[in-house]
Amino acid sequence: MLRQSAKFIQQCWEDMLFLFFPEVCAACERSLVSHEQILCTTCKFKLPRTGFHNWDDNFMMKHFWGRVDLKAAYSFLYFSKETKVQRLLHLLKYKGRPEIGNYIGDLYGSELKNDGAVDHIDFIIPVPLHPTKEEARGYNQALKFAEGISEATGIPVRHDFLVRGTISETQAKKSRFERWRNVKDKFFSKNENKWRGKNILLVDDVMTTGSTLEACCRGLLDKCEVNITVATIAVAIH
Repeated sequence: MLRQSAKFIQQCWEDMLFLFFPEVCAACERSLVSHEQILCTTCKFKLPRTGFHNWDDNFMMKHFWGRVDLKAAYSFLYFSKETKVQRLLHLLKYKGRPEIGNYIGDLYGSELKNDGAVDHIDFIIPVPLHPTKEEARGYNQALKFAEGISEATGIPVRHDFLVRGTISETQAKKSRFERWRNVKDKFFSKNENKWRGKNILLVDDVMTTGSTLEACCRGLLDKCEVNITVATIAVAIH
């Protein structure tokens, strides 16, 4: 009886908080109802999913053909400017909303698990930020995405395997060649023998030119005999 009473009081308190301090959808800014988190039901349903994990020769996989040897390449959402996906990524990366990364990772991780797309994966590895940038931002958005996928799939996250050696300038306004030069040879693997033969899921927030992911893959493949699948929150289709 006491437990039921406490549960009732907690629910009443949560309902009052929603009434006077309503949370809003990160995509459309409409007020969320009590059972919703981060996204309203409409925005969650209308996310522009790619379905790449069910498509062997998808756009991302073709993008890396002849550049790096990947087992598979996935992305959860299509990215376009001035869309809700861009807004979500902006909030995640620049506005101190790490929970968005966790939430989207959990959504995507559930899809990947249900469709058997990550059954072979041993570890999830986020693309690392330089410590200076991570300290300034307060978190690594790729790690938050990785944590969400891990929560849904049970696959452990390892952020001690791949490190970023030199701080890079922002990639946002660079050309494809400038992006590649900015990250070339700046990612290094650690304890290579320990990971030999493992299947890893390398994750990042968004793929535009693919320069960062390619540099990370080279940093891994140059010294390690690993099998790499890459996955991002979103991909820009040019």
